[in-house]
Amino acid sequence: MNKHYLSPLFSPRAVAVIGASSRVESVGGVVFKNMLESGYQGKLYAVNPNHAEIQGQQAYASIEQIEETVDLAVIITRAATVPDIIESCGKRGVRFALVLSAGFRETGPQGAALERAVAENARRYGMRLIGPNCLGILCPAVGLNATFSKGGAKSGGLALISQSGAFCTAIMDWARPNDVGFSSIISMGAAAGMDFGEMLDYFVSDPHTESILLYIEGIQHARSFMSALRAAVRIKPVFIVKAGRHEAGSKAAFSHTGAMVGSDDVFDAALQRAGVVRVNTIVQLFSAAKALSTHFRPSGNRLAIVTNGGGPGVMAADRAADLGVMIATLSEDTLARLDAVLPDTWSHGNPLDIIGDATAERYRHAVTHCMQDDGVDGVLVILTPQAMTEPLQVAQAVIEVATKFDKPLIACWMGEAQVAGSRLAFTQAKISSFRTPEPAVEAFSFISAYYQNQKLLMQTPGPISRYSSPDEEGARLLIEGVLAEHRKVLNEMEAKAILAAFHIPIAKTMVARSPNEALLIAEELGLPVAMKINSPDITHKSDVGGIRLNLGNAQAVRSAYHEIIQSVQKYNPSALIDGVVVEPMIIKPNGRELMVGVTTDPVFGPVITFGAGGVLVEVLGDRAVALPPLNRFLVKDMIKRTRISRLLTAFRHMPPIDMSTLESILLRVSEMVCELPWIKEMDINPLIVDENGACAVDARIAVDYLSPSVDRYAHMAIHPYPIRLITRWQLPDGTDLTIRPIRPEDAEIEQEFVRGLSAESKYFRFMDTLQELSQHMLVRFTQIDYDREMALIAVRELDGREKELGVCRYVTSADGQSCEFALVVADEWQRKGIGNKLMNCLFDAARAKGIKVMTGEVLAINRSMLELVRRLGFEVSTSEEDAAVKRIVKWL
Repeated sequence: MNKHYLSPLFSPRAVAVIGASSRVESVGGVVFKNMLESGYQGKLYAVNPNHAEIQGQQAYASIEQIEETVDLAVIITRAATVPDIIESCGKRGVRFALVLSAGFRETGPQGAALERAVAENARRYGMRLIGPNCLGILCPAVGLNATFSKGGAKSGGLALISQSGAFCTAIMDWARPNDVGFSSIISMGAAAGMDFGEMLDYFVSDPHTESILLYIEGIQHARSFMSALRAAVRIKPVFIVKAGRHEAGSKAAFSHTGAMVGSDDVFDAALQRAGVVRVNTIVQLFSAAKALSTHFRPSGNRLAIVTNGGGPGVMAADRAADLGVMIATLSEDTLARLDAVLPDTWSHGNPLDIIGDATAERYRHAVTHCMQDDGVDGVLVILTPQAMTEPLQVAQAVIEVATKFDKPLIACWMGEAQVAGSRLAFTQAKISSFRTPEPAVEAFSFISAYYQNQKLLMQTPGPISRYSSPDEEGARLLIEGVLAEHRKVLNEMEAKAILAAFHIPIAKTMVARSPNEALLIAEELGLPVAMKINSPDITHKSDVGGIRLNLGNAQAVRSAYHEIIQSVQKYNPSALIDGVVVEPMIIKPNGRELMVGVTTDPVFGPVITFGAGGVLVEVLGDRAVALPPLNRFLVKDMIKRTRISRLLTAFRHMPPIDMSTLESILLRVSEMVCELPWIKEMDINPLIVDENGACAVDARIAVDYLSPSVDRYAHMAIHPYPIRLITRWQLPDGTDLTIRPIRPEDAEIEQEFVRGLSAESKYFRFMDTLQELSQHMLVRFTQIDYDREMALIAVRELDGREKELGVCRYVTSADGQSCEFALVVADEWQRKGIGNKLMNCLFDAARAKGIKVMTGEVLAINRSMLELVRRLGFEVSTSEEDAAVKRIVKWL
């Protein structure tokens, strides 16, 4: 892999501080002083037209006077001067600009115009911009401290990305006495240039970064954020705290879904989809950072608590219950061992209260036996300084035990003066220690949640059923017809037609515009029937008396028509009324009323909700939220997260519902919002499900016009499966093949494919002697992000089962303009044109994403591959780093 394009930002060879000052109390003075004192080894230049010398260093009047190429310009001047300074830096070839100056969009329209000018000037010269209005950037390992914070930071494995400079200074101040180190700290400020996505990309590839912390106030580019986040979390722990958790979402109450879902629900859903752990407070982020810095790696969430005070033990257990942490059940063998070394009055369970007079030796025995128990994933050791307690001796004993086991240990020495020495000992031993039990348990909870998420991400979903294709074209034409009539709300018949196009079972619906017409329809459909007002202006039909149910005779039907019209006119005289909907009365004695909804978040796009339905849906507030596209695994998890899920299994006299049908409906809704970007909101309420199937009794859909976009999935934060890249192809001998993007459920055929390669083919592809793909590699190769990479496989169906014959893939570089590719074809299928066809399909996919150049590396001894790439138009040259490797490049 090439060096990351952001490397010069975090390890610049030359830095110019534009606005440097000799007044050490000024921002320009503090920044330049920090650079001088941080041990920066590169070239440092002070730029200020009013001084010949600054803090003992030569000063330059402008960036143009510096002869050497500058990687990073740190700008600390008045906002009005920054656009011209960016212009000058661009002309001098400066690659990165860090704008610490304030006075931009936060000051109003004039400042926003200045910010746009700064961003435009940077874009024109290909310069990457951080800020404005930010604290700066700090990389302790290379002595880079381009911030105006007082004091630096220790070098370590944590990377911090924050939209708040104040948060950065707070965590830096906390980190120093807690011996927590950082690979980098970067304050994003207004993020007029680079955003979270690019920063995450860099830290994933940075070998010095072990874990990533983010402080977020808002996301501007959801797709790049989600892509980078999902890539990062597979490799390194990522923890996020977001401000503004209770900010109201959309105020529009067109649908139940729109009224129920706020922006924070959607942000949570996005993080859950990525497998990220979210913490709710800065204190919790500090706790997570502290645990991560000590290489805290639990394998599960079963916690043992050892304490010399019953009260703190109970507090810890209560907090564990709040967070879903399991209090470990000690084995009979462990209990017997503890009985042999502890006084008779110990608690004989977990938490282990080993009594107030506990000695260092008693702690040693208790912690050792807990660590040895296979049912324990981590141990929290609590000490309260009592008259007979020796806190430092106990700490030393606990530290000694901790070094003998891989399981994590957390210390909680309560108090202050008597335990100060113990806390220092824990810090020196790289053991997380806390002052109170609650944050200690929270730290264990957050880190164990991350590793549990990793296990879930490593799961390989099983094959999904082959669904019949939806009538996507018919649905599109229907929506376009509605928009052509300058309507944005589909009537019930139109909404149900959309559902039917995607094979979602519906109640047959017809509209009556007179009492007699209602009676004719009722007789045709079969009594009893249900009748509902048909109006685009009525969201909650029952609230205005717009529903009548179980109408079993002609008189009831005609009377209901009049009653519905009169009631609606009384409650909403201005409502447009287009008759009354008549449909068969759905009678399901064992039916459960559910709701499936769609709403559109201004940042993350379409969001799917599921929960309890019926007239009390908003009162109950029972719903789970998820970002599409969904697969069956995600759908199962979504259902499980609702309270109504407990009523979907066998319940009293009722049998369990047809869960497979419910899951299929949610998958169909996911498919619908992926393929129909016009849909802005939707309610299916109620969706009645029982043991025999499901029926959408009522549906409401709102649509809107589309903004032009090359990307048909631009409305989504996560790119769905690219169906349009599936092609059918035939070999000259008549063998039928399918070339399609890889899917998560292809893990089995991918593993078989690699196993079947010859040793030579494996070496040519992986430049290694591996025998088969590890589970991590298998997940990495099959669970891809289609927005930033593509893998196309050639498969042949044999005896009802697919067999993989070849695979090619590209991964987009962080610059978004280039990509690296790889190709391998099964030995017995080589020289049949499969490699050539796969590569041409890959070229088309890359061009469609705007990629301009494709690169790769081929062993010089791999003559057949070199022959193929030359035919495909690649330029071939010898690698500068290794003469045994050929570097190949093709401009697309």
